[in-house]
Amino acid sequence: MSQTTLDIKEPGLNVLPPGVERHVVNAGGLTGLQIFPDDEIEIINEEGNQICEIICFDKDGKSELGILNQKENCKKSFIKELLKGKDEASLITNLQLKKRSLDINKSKSSILFDEQTPSGEKIKIKSKDKCYVIFAAPQNDMLVSEQNPSSDLTLFIKRDKIVNDKELSIIPDPIYEPRHEENIERQTAISFEVKEGDFIQVISPAGRQCSDFVAFDTKKLDKKIEKGLDWQTTRTFMGNTFPGPGLFSKFYDTDHEPLVEVIRDTVGKHDTFNLACTSKYYEDAGYFGHANCSDNLNNAMAKYGVQKQKGWQAINLFFNTSATGLNSVISDESYARPGDYVMFRALKDLTIGTTACPSDIDACNSWNPTDIFVRTYDKKKEFSKSFAFRMKTDSEKKLTRNSGFYEKTSKLTRNFIDARGFWLPNDYTKHGVVEEYNACREKAVLIDLSSLRKFEIIGPDAEELMNYTLTRNIKKLAVGQVVYSAMCYENGMMFDDGTLLRLSETGFRWICGDEYGGEWLKEIAKKKNFKVNVKNSTDQISNVSIQGPKSREILKKMIFTPPTQPTIEELEWFRFTICRVENLQGIPLIVSRTGYTGELGFEVWCHPKHASDVWDKLMEAGKDEGLIPAGFAALDKLRIEAGLILFGNEFDGQQDPFEAGIGFAVPLKTKEEDFIGKEVLKERKANPQKKLVGLELIGKEAAGHGDCVHVGRSQVGVITSGCLSTTLNKNIALCRIDTQYSIEGTEVEVGKIDGHQKRIAAKVVGFPHFDPKKTRVRS
Repeated sequence: MSQTTLDIKEPGLNVLPPGVERHVVNAGGLTGLQIFPDDEIEIINEEGNQICEIICFDKDGKSELGILNQKENCKKSFIKELLKGKDEASLITNLQLKKRSLDINKSKSSILFDEQTPSGEKIKIKSKDKCYVIFAAPQNDMLVSEQNPSSDLTLFIKRDKIVNDKELSIIPDPIYEPRHEENIERQTAISFEVKEGDFIQVISPAGRQCSDFVAFDTKKLDKKIEKGLDWQTTRTFMGNTFPGPGLFSKFYDTDHEPLVEVIRDTVGKHDTFNLACTSKYYEDAGYFGHANCSDNLNNAMAKYGVQKQKGWQAINLFFNTSATGLNSVISDESYARPGDYVMFRALKDLTIGTTACPSDIDACNSWNPTDIFVRTYDKKKEFSKSFAFRMKTDSEKKLTRNSGFYEKTSKLTRNFIDARGFWLPNDYTKHGVVEEYNACREKAVLIDLSSLRKFEIIGPDAEELMNYTLTRNIKKLAVGQVVYSAMCYENGMMFDDGTLLRLSETGFRWICGDEYGGEWLKEIAKKKNFKVNVKNSTDQISNVSIQGPKSREILKKMIFTPPTQPTIEELEWFRFTICRVENLQGIPLIVSRTGYTGELGFEVWCHPKHASDVWDKLMEAGKDEGLIPAGFAALDKLRIEAGLILFGNEFDGQQDPFEAGIGFAVPLKTKEEDFIGKEVLKERKANPQKKLVGLELIGKEAAGHGDCVHVGRSQVGVITSGCLSTTLNKNIALCRIDTQYSIEGTEVEVGKIDGHQKRIAAKVVGFPHFDPKKTRVRS
């Protein structure tokens, strides 16, 4: 089931053998699958200690575990309880049970694995007959001070009979009963009507298949007024190449009226640069009479009286194009995987045309046109707005989810951004960026940072693993302490940073930005044969940051600490306390004296089910201290002033920690033990090429990420982050620059436009700009 190093890696291509499917049962979730005679099922306990519950119905609708050679051994079914919920996995499974007339209340359960199962343990089952099987990964709520999160299970289904050995085709099960479903045969188009508020789901069953989507206001069309989707109007209003779920989500017509809103997008990469393919495109390439989307749309839309067009302006779904700096538009294979989709909500009664693009002469459909599937839902149904997040290119997708604090924050703002798979506030309606920023510097703010990834590292070799994979000397870390560190590849390039909490002699919690960090730890543990378990606890821990001069006073009002733990007053910088809200029976918490603002501050960690109550308790305790919520926009300004680095800005996997500005996190002189990248980092430190410095610019035009920095004609650096500092009343930036120009006082110029026609004078200054001695965070 793996590729050799010589294989060509192609987007959306099924890397599994023909007839093999991969499914993930999320921790605390379930998955229902149709199984056929002699199908082989392999269940993998990826992180260990996770039980699996299964329920099986035979072809006559009877609960029969014997088909899978299992026996009833579970009296209290997790599946039955979960199916009472409103999450999508439960809704999908309930609909399938209804369609098949299966009674879950009369079902029997079997438990596979146990809570001592080692990571990577596998169970193989072969089906004796056709059946419908529900797999679940039961979940227990984890106390924030514990390290026993539930984990995902991976299923591989090896079909006995392979229907199509050339391409994998996936049509996701519907969440609700659809209003309409229709397959669009490859190289054709269809047309249909929907009512205002209805949902339209356009699916690429085989992946890597372009689909052109057009829509007209039906009421205008009835009056012979043709006003369809217009990409120029849309781009002008949205400020994006193409809209996506969230605030900037609508497509407009030339009357400036929105026609559709993007609710979901599991691909995240499309195109509105080009027309739907035309006959001229194929004729110019020498393919006369070739089917094309424009002619197909003309034929499909004719029954609604729509005028024929030589080339249609359309939403080019799943079409991978981009504009280069060389004033050209280029394209390559689609990012879409099998089963990927885009879901729209109709904002008016609409007349719609949709295609399965016929191009087989270029990469847009991977030279192999396939079908498109369309499904519509009634407007009364509910769908969360979401993108798809994938840890790696071949990972199963996860839809953007809400943090535990969403119940509270969603009542205060609609301006949410997708933060690596979580919806988090960008700013708050009542306050705004300026007030939120000032409150942090003068009083206190609450910032939801639940998108941070959390990993539990447990076992006798936990210390050895973390000491080998992080740049800091973990062996100096005592229980109750926190340390900030970089995580590097073997070539010394930094791909993540984070904080490590030591919860016990053999237990750590790594808190970072990239979900791949946990995968990296697993890979290294396996390679080094360390006796350690690495478990993802992100969905078991929500965290909110309380930052500002008043933060300690606020927490003192509501935190109870037992005698074995430091109080909030006693808590020192980069330490944590295990505590509760108000009293011994209160909500369990961990409070760490850490942050990302350059201010005195703390982070509060709790289980998601307690997040709303914790938010309320914090806001109540801070009401007389000026506490307000703050979003990512204010946080970005605060961290730039404090010289705190961010992935994608100061580093992106192509810089070492010294170039990223955190050389202090690489103690090459005092850490004698080996760690990943150590020898390379020694060489790079001895021969530095770039350095992160502070810049001070004249005027009030802020420097932006990626702006070039010059001395004369020569480019000597690049801006990584910039802002107008309110506190300092200066125009500041962070810049990665050639070491010979990194001396304080060196005069440089920040290039705008093409880097030469417009320049802003600047000089190298001390770094960080705000509170360089860190007196405030240490106070």
